[in-house]
Amino acid sequence: MAKRRPSGDGMVRKRDDGRWEGRIVVGHKENGDSIFRYIYADTQKELTAKLHQNIDTYRGVELTEQSRMSLSEWLDKWLDERMRGTVRSHTLEGYRRDINNHVKPYLGQKPLTRITPADLNDLYTFLLERGRIAKGQSNHPGLSPTTVHGIHTILHHALKTAEAEGLLPANPASQVMPPKVSNKSKHILNNEQLDILMTAICRDNLWHDFFYTELTTGLRRGELCGLKWEDFDSKAGTLKICRTIRSGKGGTLEAGDTKTYAGKRTILLPHSTIQLLKKRKETALTEWIFPDLLNPEKPTHPAGAYRQLKKLLAEAGLPDIRFHDLRHTFATHALAGGVDAKTLSGILGHTKASFTLDTYAHVTGDMQRHAAQVVGDFIQDIL
Repeated sequence: MAKRRPSGDGMVRKRDDGRWEGRIVVGHKENGDSIFRYIYADTQKELTAKLHQNIDTYRGVELTEQSRMSLSEWLDKWLDERMRGTVRSHTLEGYRRDINNHVKPYLGQKPLTRITPADLNDLYTFLLERGRIAKGQSNHPGLSPTTVHGIHTILHHALKTAEAEGLLPANPASQVMPPKVSNKSKHILNNEQLDILMTAICRDNLWHDFFYTELTTGLRRGELCGLKWEDFDSKAGTLKICRTIRSGKGGTLEAGDTKTYAGKRTILLPHSTIQLLKKRKETALTEWIFPDLLNPEKPTHPAGAYRQLKKLLAEAGLPDIRFHDLRHTFATHALAGGVDAKTLSGILGHTKASFTLDTYAHVTGDMQRHAAQVVGDFIQDIL
């Protein structure tokens, strides 16, 4: 049996066509045979430089036979065998859609081990300028920086897994700077506007409870639509958030997991909201706290809630904000009212309190300035 050659071991030779060829051992097959990486150059000096660079790259790396697969093959394997069951099905299908539409047509056939940071940079530039490769669409509009940044996140995760499993010497995505994403401005209702909205929803008997609960809890729209009576504990005054409602194929509704695993949470309700839900439960006809008005066996459709909000805002002469801005309004007023970021992150279902602080930096900045003024006045009084 031939002696197993260590990774990094290599050789150099001059080819019949005058070019120089080098190869190094980068791993081994199951039977012990070496897996080689081949390098070519016009001169021996150029080849030596490339060879040393590759030896440094593959030092301590032991690739497996599967490293010979294409990027497309690995991404399918990653989605089906590594990610399935670890993220929501809706999220997984989003990953698959982005990979099939935007990554595979451009880089899918390239060997996994040959993917470079330059390849990924070129991909992102192409997507920003021209969008996806589509037959018969040479002038397809470019993708937004947010979308391309999301594609980078997917690839970074997939290639990091490949590195951990011995399919890559290093993750090329870690050496790439994705497009910067400009945060959308948050539209917050001030105290006066909030009073106007509360007055408006009080006049709407059909939707009052829905929007009152939103403004006092800051739930995501799908979470609010997905509430069932089994989630409400009237004695403890709590509400379990354990599902979300979203639109499915063909206009159907699907009940799924919350946006994040931290999204599954139990929140303590304000006294007024507890009383509202207790009274509502007395006349409840279905399992849903907020059933569809025309089909009570189904939950309120998120799109219907969105349209109703737009109607209320227009009638009240308020800014045309998004539904998610009601969540921002709740969080902003909660922080300004003295709720600490750790507690608020638990209410909102954020994974980390640091995310809450970053998201509402405009509020926490004002709070810090106020705190500095209080401390300054306190010290001044002592002096």
